[in-house]
Amino acid sequence: MTAIPLHMPRRLVEFTLDGQEVRVPEGDTILDACRAAGKDIPTLCQGDTLTPKNACRVCVVEVEGARTLAPACSRRAEPGMTVLTDTERARHSRKVVLELLASSTDLSTTPRAAEWIKEYEAKPDRFGPEAARVNEEPKIDNDLYVRDYDKCILCYKCVDACGEQWQNTFAIAVAGRGFDARISTEHDAPLTDSACVYCGNCIEVCPTGALSFKSEFDMRAAGTWDESAQTETTTVCAYCGVGCNLTLHVQENEIVKVTSPHDNPVTHGNLCIKGRFGYQHVQQR
Repeated sequence: MTAIPLHMPRRLVEFTLDGQEVRVPEGDTILDACRAAGKDIPTLCQGDTLTPKNACRVCVVEVEGARTLAPACSRRAEPGMTVLTDTERARHSRKVVLELLASSTDLSTTPRAAEWIKEYEAKPDRFGPEAARVNEEPKIDNDLYVRDYDKCILCYKCVDACGEQWQNTFAIAVAGRGFDARISTEHDAPLTDSACVYCGNCIEVCPTGALSFKSEFDMRAAGTWDESAQTETTTVCAYCGVGCNLTLHVQENEIVKVTSPHDNPVTHGNLCIKGRFGYQHVQQR
């Protein structure tokens, strides 16, 4: 008998990307194609474990024949299409988006934000000091994680991870409208009184540090947080028999936070409260 492959190979889609013919598996996005080709396209709201939300619009590219710029994170590659990633129009759009985001929110802990602002010559200061949207103190109401909404860009990734895409807890959602829009618990109740189960999967997908481990928050405040001095070791969670993979982030022989590999077939980057936060017993003295 002929063995049937578990995963049938996908057909290839051929199109033109910045003047070169490329082939990607059917169903891949323009962003997938760009990354496969080694092209660095900025993105904030895109996550490899979530359905694209098209919220930040930093990854826009120009598709020949299209009236508007297309978000590369969600636009599927189509046969024969012509895509330009570095046109003046696309660069200007990214510049304006970065200016708007950096003028209204704190991007100091957003990976590569400062690099992109410099690359696209964005000038957030031109909107003035009154552009800040939230200007509120971080919410520290539990010992596990901190919510700093001054850093929130409303990408909705945490809402999706807490909701139907992963956890199905629905502890948080978008509240308010316009300039008053924000991430909130139901009826704006304290987190400790909400449906939150403290799995921390919202922290895993947050691209800006608006949600962070309490340990990381405290170390940043003390000036001791140093990712360059941290090592990462992937192991198996010992709490139950599911076999979730944990990545331990260690600094000065102390576990400072726990994540999970996004390509792991068991967890896909997600963990429960024990796996993500239950590591203190390892370093009890």
